[in-house]
Amino acid sequence: MGEPEVLTPEWRAPPKVRAAFTLRGGGVSAAPFDSLNLGARVGDSPAAVAENRRRVCQILNLPAEPAWLEQVHGTRVADLDAAGELEAPADAVLTRTPGRVCAVQVADCMPVLFAARDASAVAVAHAGWRGLAAGVLEATVAKLAASPGQLIAWLGPAISRRHFEVGGEVRAAFVARDPGADAAFVANPRGRWQCDLAALARRRLAALGVTEVSGGAWCTYAEPARFFSFRRDGRCGRLAALIWLD
Repeated sequence: MGEPEVLTPEWRAPPKVRAAFTLRGGGVSAAPFDSLNLGARVGDSPAAVAENRRRVCQILNLPAEPAWLEQVHGTRVADLDAAGELEAPADAVLTRTPGRVCAVQVADCMPVLFAARDASAVAVAHAGWRGLAAGVLEATVAKLAASPGQLIAWLGPAISRRHFEVGGEVRAAFVARDPGADAAFVANPRGRWQCDLAALARRRLAALGVTEVSGGAWCTYAEPARFFSFRRDGRCGRLAALIWLD
């Protein structure tokens, strides 16, 4: 199906910061993981996943194999520069060392890339509603140990408010901490709520002092030709957000 397809973030990152978001085309996986599935825990053929990952490394000219996390919708941030950090589950990862590739996998949850303006560090967080509510973005910024004003962020493709229906418990989890988060939820005729992940992420970042935020305009659910979506398809592949320092 041709070469792997990727989306290049448009943000004002320093030249030494490299980043990409993979799309679903250009791999070898069979349905329902067709075709560039990068997830090794979704039921796909291990050989197909390995080949897909090899293709991504090749097309992006990655300096190393990405650090594939065991993600659990939590708030732990792994530091690639410290030994043993990948042995436990994590939902965000950072590095300050050129040549090490940070990655998270998604299929509706929002990936959030971070870069220091002086190119001293990069990170990526896996931010579905559970991770956002629990504080994965706050944990990532804290572990980067940089002034929030010296960080920039990019919100990758995720399920949009139009397609993300949630129960009242989800809204309550955000509003209890930030009453203004109510603006990210719209009541629907079924007595439930349409949730805007991008708006919630922007609120959390703004509260931290991260004011330069790009992206957030793509809907994984609405574009089946480009994106996997767990909410739309159930069994499906995983996309990846990657970031590294040259």
